[in-house]
Amino acid sequence: MKYIKVLALISLNILLVSCASHYRSSYAVASWYGSEFHGKPTSSGEIFNMYANTCAHREYPFGTKLKVTNVMNNKSISCIVNDRGPFVSGRDIDLSYAAAKEIGLIPAGTSNVIIEYLGRDESYIKEVRYLSSSGPFTLQIGSFKDKSNAVRLKTALELKYKEVYLQQTSINGENYFRVRLGKFIEINEVKKLGKILANEGYSVFITKYEERV
Repeated sequence: MKYIKVLALISLNILLVSCASHYRSSYAVASWYGSEFHGKPTSSGEIFNMYANTCAHREYPFGTKLKVTNVMNNKSISCIVNDRGPFVSGRDIDLSYAAAKEIGLIPAGTSNVIIEYLGRDESYIKEVRYLSSSGPFTLQIGSFKDKSNAVRLKTALELKYKEVYLQQTSINGENYFRVRLGKFIEINEVKKLGKILANEGYSVFITKYEERV
């Protein structure tokens, strides 16, 4: 019994350390993006609004609320993660035009900042949908008429996941570019990864894998 209690205490300490590291403030390099992407889909599926206080991050789940403080002038802004990025080496967070302007990041372009975790809007968590009950399976995360939108989502997913690919299809004479991930034989395997993606905030459904031409 004493041995079990010791193990329980060790497990609790590991959990507390893990949680503490998640909520700890961190230093980062911030950049910003604006008109070039205004009106286009973000990785979360929301339409990017350069005048809203949002940001892109490589790891935080969509819906994460962050406080970003410019260390050069101590100005702060609260923003919500709804996109993936930055894709430039040496940068850690991309702020919308509005958020960047609020903390004096324009016209400098980049600055050292402090990021603080403020919680998460759990409405960003999605449910996995199913369009096939027989394998092999694949996960679909998006479908776009504009190929550039599909390429951006593929690039965002590749920050963390492997075997992301585009598949073109024609529906009623119109071309669509589907963003898909992997080939799975076992339903439990594809369900597990689908759940991870949905919890991260991606719109995802399980469908039948089609051989790529």
